[in-house]
Amino acid sequence: MKPTEPKDSTTPGHVPDPAATVREFWTRMQARDWAGLGALLADDLVVEWPVSAERIEGRADFVSVNAEYPEGWSIEVLRVVADGETVVSEVQVPHETMGVHRAVSLWTVRDGRITGGREYWTALGSDPSPEWRAEFVRPL
Repeated sequence: MKPTEPKDSTTPGHVPDPAATVREFWTRMQARDWAGLGALLADDLVVEWPVSAERIEGRADFVSVNAEYPEGWSIEVLRVVADGETVVSEVQVPHETMGVHRAVSLWTVRDGRITGGREYWTALGSDPSPEWRAEFVRPL
């Protein structure tokens, strides 16, 4: 597929909308449009995954780690919230054999490119509720 810019980015004087850039990021991820995904990322992108204690440095490595992920997944964007160049997204990622995962991602978007991120990935229900909270909480 030919990479495309986020909607309206070709309009003269247009300032790219950071939230639209992140929505397009997830659209291209779902489409497995790896070249298009890369077009949304800064060359020197840094993304941290604190849950697994990993850092991905550079556009090429970020695209590769996602392109190599075992197939069987899809993405449902649950919400995107922006404040200036900071964009938070929450997605649900069901996988045919690995179950349902959720990710909350904090992105920095400058000039229509994602320059950095911190993503918190977890499997639903993977962190058991402690007994002491039982009287105060209900299962999802």
